[in-house]
Amino acid sequence: MNNFKALVEWLKKAVTNSEQFHLGYADESSEFVRFNHAKVRQAGQVQQASLNLKLINDGRHADLGITLAGEPELDRQRLADGLQQLRETLPLLPQDPYLLLNHNAWQSNNEQAQPLPELAQVLENISQAADGVDLVGFYAAGPISRGFASSSGAFGWHQANSFNFDFSLFHANGEAVKASYAGHTWDSAEFAARFQQAREQLAFLGRPLHTLAPGQYRAYLAPAAMEEIISIITWGGFSAQAIASKGSSLQKLYAGEQSLSPLVTVNEQVSGSLSEAFSSEGYPRGDVTLINAGRAQGELINSRSAAEYGLSTNGASSDESPSALQMAAGSLAQADILRQLGTGLYISNLWYLNYSDLPAARLTGMTRFATFWVEDGEIKAPVSTMRFDDSVYSLLGSQLEALTAERELLLSASTYGQRNTSSNLLPGALVKRLTLTL
Repeated sequence: MNNFKALVEWLKKAVTNSEQFHLGYADESSEFVRFNHAKVRQAGQVQQASLNLKLINDGRHADLGITLAGEPELDRQRLADGLQQLRETLPLLPQDPYLLLNHNAWQSNNEQAQPLPELAQVLENISQAADGVDLVGFYAAGPISRGFASSSGAFGWHQANSFNFDFSLFHANGEAVKASYAGHTWDSAEFAARFQQAREQLAFLGRPLHTLAPGQYRAYLAPAAMEEIISIITWGGFSAQAIASKGSSLQKLYAGEQSLSPLVTVNEQVSGSLSEAFSSEGYPRGDVTLINAGRAQGELINSRSAAEYGLSTNGASSDESPSALQMAAGSLAQADILRQLGTGLYISNLWYLNYSDLPAARLTGMTRFATFWVEDGEIKAPVSTMRFDDSVYSLLGSQLEALTAERELLLSASTYGQRNTSSNLLPGALVKRLTLTL
C-alpha cells in the first residue's frame, strides 16, 4: 500500500489545475501448483503489480495500463510517461456526455489477513486424499490487493488472502468427476470430506450408462451446476443499462410480470468478500439485494447508467455484473438430498449454457461430468450427456422445491492476466421438473 500511496502523492503534484485523475492499482503474490496423475507436475510463484491511469480534462478522458517494476524511481518514470501519453491523446477525443465523476473524498480500507495454509500441508492433504486415483488439478493461493485513488481525495484499499483448488478425478473409462475447494481458511477435515464425496461419485462412473429419453425429470442441481445457471443470468440480468434498454434476461421479473420462488433471495454481498468495496470509476460499493423472496428489488448501476438514465450509482462495475453474489440457503440437509430427490437426476455440473429465448429467460445447455440416475434415493448409474432447455422462471420459480442448507463458495478459477476475485456462494437446488430435449 505504501508504494501505491507514494505514486498517488506524486501524481497529485504532477497534474495541472484543469486535469483530474483516477488511479487504480492491482497486485498479487500467488503460488500455483499443477497436478496430473495425482502428482505435482508444475509449481511456481507469480508476483506482479500494475496501475490503470485515467486522465480527465474538460469532459474528455482516456485510460492507460502500466506494469510496475517494484522499483520506486522506475515506477514513477513509467507513470510520468503514461501521464504524458494521455495528455497527448485527450485533445483527439470527443467529450463524453455520460461521464459522471465522484468528487467525494471517501476513504475505504479492508484487509482480510487470515493466514493461508502452508503449501507443504496442502500438498500432503491432496496426496493423502488422492491415493490410488487419477487426479488432474490446479491450486492457486496468495494475497490479492486492489487500490483506488482520485484527484478529489478518494482513497480505497483492499487486500484478501484466498486459495482455490480446482480438480477432476478420472475413471479408467475416461469419465470424470469435477470438484473444487476454495476459501479463506484451509480446513483439512472439510477438504477431506469434499474429496471423499468426489471419490464416491467416481466409483459410480464405472457402471453402465443409463439411457434417458427426452422428457421432464425430477432433478437435483449441485452448487457447481447452479453456478453455471447463475453465471449466465448475470450476463446483463441485473444490469441497470440492460433493464432500462429492455435487454435484460430478467426483464419480466423487473417489470413485475414474472416472479421466482419465495425461496430465492440473491444479494451482491461485497462486505466480507474477496471483491473490493469500491469501483474502478471511483464510487464506493455496498451490499445490494437484487432479488428478495422471488421478486426483483435492486439493480447494479454504474456511473454511466446513472448519468444516462437519471439513476443513483451503487458502484457497479463497467459491465454491471455481480462479483460477490450470494443466494440465500434453504433447509434441505446435505444428508437428505438423495432421499428427497427420490427418483430422478443428480446433476453435478452443466456447461455450454446459452439463451434459447432471452426475453423468456429460457436457457439451454448440456449436462457434464458426474450426472447420475437416482431411484428410490440411491444412485443407480451414470447418465450419458444430455441437453436441457428450460426457463429460469421454472427452475428457480414454479418448479423449485427446496434449496440446501449448506452452501458452497465457488471462486473464479480464471488466471487470465491476473487471478480473478469474483465469487459465488450458492446452495444446491431440488427441482420438481427439468426438461431434457435430447
